[in-house]
Amino acid sequence: MLKKLFKSLNTPASPAQHRRTTPEVLNAGQHSLQRSQFSRHAVGIVERLQNAGYQAYLVGGCVRDLMLGITPKDFDVATSATPEQVRGEFRNARVIGRRFKLVHIHFGREIIEVATFRANHPVDDEEQDTHRSSSSESGRILRDNVYGTLEDDAQRRDLTINALYYDPVSERVLDYANGVHDVRNRLIRLIGDPTQRYQEDPVRMLRAVRFAAKLDFGIEKHTAAPIRGLAPMLREIPSARLFEEVLKLFLSGYATDTFEMLVDLQLFDPLFPASAQALEDTPTYTHTLISEALRNTDLRIKQGKPVTPAFLFAALLWPALPARVLRLQSRGMPPIPAMQEAAHELIAEQCQRIAIPKRFTIPIREIWDMQERLPRRSGKRADLLLDNPRFRAGYDFLLLREKAGEETDGLGEWWTDYQDANDSERREMIAELGGKDETGAPRKRRRSGTKRKRADGGE
Repeated sequence: MLKKLFKSLNTPASPAQHRRTTPEVLNAGQHSLQRSQFSRHAVGIVERLQNAGYQAYLVGGCVRDLMLGITPKDFDVATSATPEQVRGEFRNARVIGRRFKLVHIHFGREIIEVATFRANHPVDDEEQDTHRSSSSESGRILRDNVYGTLEDDAQRRDLTINALYYDPVSERVLDYANGVHDVRNRLIRLIGDPTQRYQEDPVRMLRAVRFAAKLDFGIEKHTAAPIRGLAPMLREIPSARLFEEVLKLFLSGYATDTFEMLVDLQLFDPLFPASAQALEDTPTYTHTLISEALRNTDLRIKQGKPVTPAFLFAALLWPALPARVLRLQSRGMPPIPAMQEAAHELIAEQCQRIAIPKRFTIPIREIWDMQERLPRRSGKRADLLLDNPRFRAGYDFLLLREKAGEETDGLGEWWTDYQDANDSERREMIAELGGKDETGAPRKRRRSGTKRKRADGGE
């Protein structure tokens, strides 16, 4: 993936990459799209809005994906109608959002998102108030409900490949930013000046990476060039928004390539500072463990199996944990309390950057806690651990650690055999551990006080 990225960075910019006020129009015979490929509900919305006197188009990802032969996940509509006007046309419509006001139109389980054409936010403060837009001192857009024309809307979109408009009535494609060129050449290119666009919204850097990984596209050199220098701006993004963005990055089936690109473009550090430090301190172990976890995640998604963000975050953060545990143990804290304290500290720090909800932080800690409990198998502990609802996640995590090179004295294999064994075989396996404690050291025999007294009396 990185070889492809580096190759693409040297790809010359297209001759007509600059902004256009008039679109290139592709008629039905000049593109591969067909009206029947799009959601009939989305097509119906466009037709109804056009009949009501508004401009309306299918836009963005659905147009791009169908050009690439990919089945779209959803279908979005862009229109000259305001959210209130759209809601007036459809009884099943609901206005949502604060930062971006949108309309969701419901057709059973299918939701079509309708957005009003937007313009770039004005610079003048008084004008900002009039248009309900604001930005920070660094140029980051904080609120953006500035409505504009179709041309304005095309130019304020982030990527050229997302600025394609399809009219299912005339069956024409309107291309304002050479998006068709970049789709055909498999390039991620930002519309406008990359530095300015990233300053307006630093999350665009993550979007460039996400689409490059998802579509197996390269990032055009001018689009990639400012990213390393501007990566620290991600620290200004609200932690709740970054949580949603990170889920998109790692739970779309392309997490392995995404991770490599984030690290290479220095975007991983502002997202996971402790893990980025672990990548420097223990590069081979950290990279292997995270890569293996992400490879497994991608495989499960492709197989249609469920994936929990808790396991994902547990793997992304784990490499930063052992050093903290050892530091606490060196101060005299026992292993399990040291693990618990280090886990609390690490998760609290991470939540300052990415607001991981409590419904995930609790299982993260339970998965980590299981790593201290799995070696403790004597007596009835093994069977109690098997009944623990977090056993499977903890066991899978143990195997992941071993695959990354951790020495566990065959613990993963032992638990694999124990799960497959019958009752008598399990008792035998536990008995074989009888002469050792959980760390593998010989166990000292202890005699009760009553037995000692009897022995002394006998002597």
